[in-house]
Amino acid sequence: MKGNIFIKRPVMAMSIAILIVLVGAISYFSLPLESYPDIAPPTVTVSATYTGASAEAVMKAVVQPLEEGINGVENMLYMTSTATNSGTASITIYFRQGTDPDMAAVNVQNRVSRVQGLLPSEVTKIGVTTTKRQTSFLQIDALIDTEDKYSEDFIANYLDINVIPQLKRIKGVGDVMELGGTYSLRIWLKPDVMAQYNLVPNDITNALAEQNLEAPAGQLGEKPVNGDHGKGISNVYQYTLKYTGRLETLEQYENIVLQALPDGNVLRLKDVADVELGAQSYAYHGEANGHPATCFMSFQVAGANAKETNDAISAKLKELSEDLPSGLKFIEMQSSNDFLLASISNVEETLVVAIILVILVVYFFLQDFRATLIPSISIIVSLVGTFACMSAAGFSLNLLTLFALVLAIGTVVDDAIVVVEAVQAKFDAGYTSPYLATKDAMSDVTMAVISCTFVFMAVFIPVSFTGGTSGIFYTQFGVTLATSVGISCVSALVLCPALCAMLMRPASEERRRGFFGAINYRTRQAYEASYTVMMGKYTSALRRCVNRKVRFLSFVSVALCFVGIVFFASHLSSGLVPQEDQGTCMMVVNGVPGNNLATTNEIMDRVENIIKDTKEIRDYQRVAGYSFMAGQGTAYGMFILKLKPWGERRYGFWSLIDNFKSTSSVVSGLLNKRLMEEIPDAQCLVFEPGMIPGYGMGSIELNLQDTKGGDKAQFLEYTNKFLTAMNQHPEVSRAMTSYARNFPQYKVEVDAAQCKRAGISPSDVLAALGSYCGGSYVSNMNQYGKVYRVMLQAHEATRLTTEDLNNMFVRNGTEMAPLSQFVKLTKILGPEVDTRFNLFSSITCNLVPAAGYSSTDVMNIVEEEFAKVFPRGYSFEYGGMSREENQTKDSMDTYLIYGVCVVLIFLILSMLYESFLIPFSVILSVPAGIMGSFAFAWLWNQGYSALPFLFMGKIDNNIYLQTAIIMLIGLLAKTAILITEFALERRRKGMGIVEAAYAAAEARLRPILMTVLTMVFGMIPLVFATGAGANGNRTIGIGVVGGLLVGTLAILFTVPVFFIFFEWVQEKVRPVMVEEADQQFVMEKERSERQKAEAQKD
Repeated sequence: MKGNIFIKRPVMAMSIAILIVLVGAISYFSLPLESYPDIAPPTVTVSATYTGASAEAVMKAVVQPLEEGINGVENMLYMTSTATNSGTASITIYFRQGTDPDMAAVNVQNRVSRVQGLLPSEVTKIGVTTTKRQTSFLQIDALIDTEDKYSEDFIANYLDINVIPQLKRIKGVGDVMELGGTYSLRIWLKPDVMAQYNLVPNDITNALAEQNLEAPAGQLGEKPVNGDHGKGISNVYQYTLKYTGRLETLEQYENIVLQALPDGNVLRLKDVADVELGAQSYAYHGEANGHPATCFMSFQVAGANAKETNDAISAKLKELSEDLPSGLKFIEMQSSNDFLLASISNVEETLVVAIILVILVVYFFLQDFRATLIPSISIIVSLVGTFACMSAAGFSLNLLTLFALVLAIGTVVDDAIVVVEAVQAKFDAGYTSPYLATKDAMSDVTMAVISCTFVFMAVFIPVSFTGGTSGIFYTQFGVTLATSVGISCVSALVLCPALCAMLMRPASEERRRGFFGAINYRTRQAYEASYTVMMGKYTSALRRCVNRKVRFLSFVSVALCFVGIVFFASHLSSGLVPQEDQGTCMMVVNGVPGNNLATTNEIMDRVENIIKDTKEIRDYQRVAGYSFMAGQGTAYGMFILKLKPWGERRYGFWSLIDNFKSTSSVVSGLLNKRLMEEIPDAQCLVFEPGMIPGYGMGSIELNLQDTKGGDKAQFLEYTNKFLTAMNQHPEVSRAMTSYARNFPQYKVEVDAAQCKRAGISPSDVLAALGSYCGGSYVSNMNQYGKVYRVMLQAHEATRLTTEDLNNMFVRNGTEMAPLSQFVKLTKILGPEVDTRFNLFSSITCNLVPAAGYSSTDVMNIVEEEFAKVFPRGYSFEYGGMSREENQTKDSMDTYLIYGVCVVLIFLILSMLYESFLIPFSVILSVPAGIMGSFAFAWLWNQGYSALPFLFMGKIDNNIYLQTAIIMLIGLLAKTAILITEFALERRRKGMGIVEAAYAAAEARLRPILMTVLTMVFGMIPLVFATGAGANGNRTIGIGVVGGLLVGTLAILFTVPVFFIFFEWVQEKVRPVMVEEADQQFVMEKERSERQKAEAQKD
């Protein structure tokens, strides 16, 4: 490449830059927006209902046959199963990343269809549903009655008719779950009255089947044309016979005829039962902000864009809100968009502040507004052009790629700084022509710019081939950063030379005039005074380092850096992504086993009083009868806590510190502590939602397994000991399980012999008992354009105690016998919810790390305590996000990536320098920077432990720190190349090895300081970030700042020493080739010899 082609053709150079900006700007508007790349595993949920059955009955009759059929489906990762005492069964199958979610759902559905014949008829009548959806919530909303004039049934049914069907049709919505009871025709039986008329529940079912049905009735007046069939028929019209069909009104159902009485009258349904339009389920009770409300949760389809789906849901709710009845309104309790938009807003602010700080640093070193303008333009060209590459690669605009762009500010400016500083150095050497100064400067730095860019981009090559969740993160982060640096190289070699020749001028008296000239002059005077002092101290210290007697210390320092890396890295907890303040907290409440819904609701009232007393909470939604972790059950409840916006959670004079004190992690920790003290009769757990959609609720999901199929009571005993031990550790905020076997139950035993003596079968007894006490789905009803279930059950007042079985009868021929004659009830204790994990009986535990600790800290304790408590025959597995973190916490993949990056840099430098020795002068400077990142993170954590109100949160060795270190490897190598490349050029022109290293260190001190300080100042806003995304910002900022400061110090003092040694060894193998010197080289050589003579005199 000719160094002066773009200097002579500035219009072409600017046209290329404008084209890059235009393509990037157009691509920006086509980039999808999301929190993280789509990495969640596809999930398929299979649901079934066995009305009136206990959890153990559902597990044996429904879950286990389905599990056996589904197990081993293609690309299956693992599956979890849940059965409840409300008769519901749920199996969630997780698939490997990259699996087509549509094919996964089809494969599961095919497996389910094979085992349909093994399921009870009551289950197949309702149906087994297969749903393709993720396990985490996309958005949680509530329909609230602010005027308290509607019933919960009305609100839930309004949602069911007018809202949820429209939400399900939105692209990207996998399912919408409503926590409320939709309408159902309830037939409340009177067992004592039915016994008087010799009736059993099955008689009601048969009557409904006979009189509440749709049936074809045919046609009248049909007159065919073909053949002789129509001859002799004189009618003109043809009539369709339409049967009245299913009953529609309550009166029609009340008047269903059950039997004809001997006196000629008929017995109707209203005579033996009360008929009303009630709720399908009375298992829920919901409120929001103290008013009646029904909560509904939207789930995302795997692969859908969360931001676009959320926007579509919000837009649809806004449209529907215009037609809501008076007093009803929608409130949003949780949306992944809240955190996403707030985080992006913070990153955008950081981006602007970082650009301003970078420009100020560049101006301080160049003391010229025109010269400062050139790197500033290069930043814009590189960042905007990156959007085009992101669009071509199929990336989204997410937190990782935005962080990469923030880091790119400090790196893309490097190449432009090198060019501008080289031109300024020519002016300082005596050049007066901008054209000649730019031409000769480009001949000096072109190779260095290209080699630095190749080295930096090569760092991210092995990262792009990493598999798994971490690999997707690395790829998007690395490729985005690498492409921005590649574009900056193009800008530095194309646009910057043209702008330098047009804008830059040597310093003169005329340029001091005017306002800007005076500012430039004063800045230059301040810079020269400080830079001269610093250069003097640096050269003096460097002279001592280059001394033969102490050169070995540089090699010793490399060994110490490796020791430091091992030490500091081992003292940092690891994780995948940091837990951020998303503006929402979740709470589960487990009441006393056996509590009915009313008693659980009273506990919820006490919890609500504590919530009202927490000033950081803006809105809250409560649901009794359902828990995020345990599922459906009368002893369970949950709260969704919507915190105030991040900016409104600042109180007092020290708003920065107060803002940290009111983060979601701190709020949840304080609530957990207060709930344990004030509500001892219930288990309450407050936790934060998971960071990555599709990976569970957010707490550590631990599945303890009984692999030998033993007694579950003993299994629970071991589990309680384990949880007690876990709660003793300071790293654990709360460890609990929703599983309990002390729910009061009755074991039902049917006396088969007594049944046969009476002429009935045990199945008749169980059918009557199930219909009276558990309820049964017997028919359908059309109303409001929807199909509702007709449910048969005895009145609540007639099924309170075991004595009521004396008033429930079964028919023996023409006589009625009480159920108590055939049924024996024994008091026992059993579970409300039963769970399995990968075909093994399991108990699911949820663990929340204490503030300042990561999930991997807790996982290490889990392994220790599990080995102490559980005997052989038990095991554990993690689910959700915890499973990914456990697989990576002890993995050496990250360090392998570091090693491969260094090897690639070595090979590229070997090709550039045609030597296997010289690259070591660059490679050996990298460990110091890696150690600096880990050391600064460790020091920050020590400060947090001592002064938690000042150091805002702990730093983990997570994906953010790891990507920052990978970038540092390339960045430090670039910095070291500046010295090595310059020293090699001087050596080839005839300068001595020591003089060449010394001259290179002096000549490249300014550009090195410029590039490093621009990056450091660009990272300062990240270090002190608050609000959404603060933990990720802080991790990257501290990692980069620490690595750059320590690494740059090492480069400035050790790279000249390493160059001297390896160049000396290299020349023993092959002599150096001498090139013709230029004017600047002659001046540098004379100065070097003069300084050497002065040093000898001293």
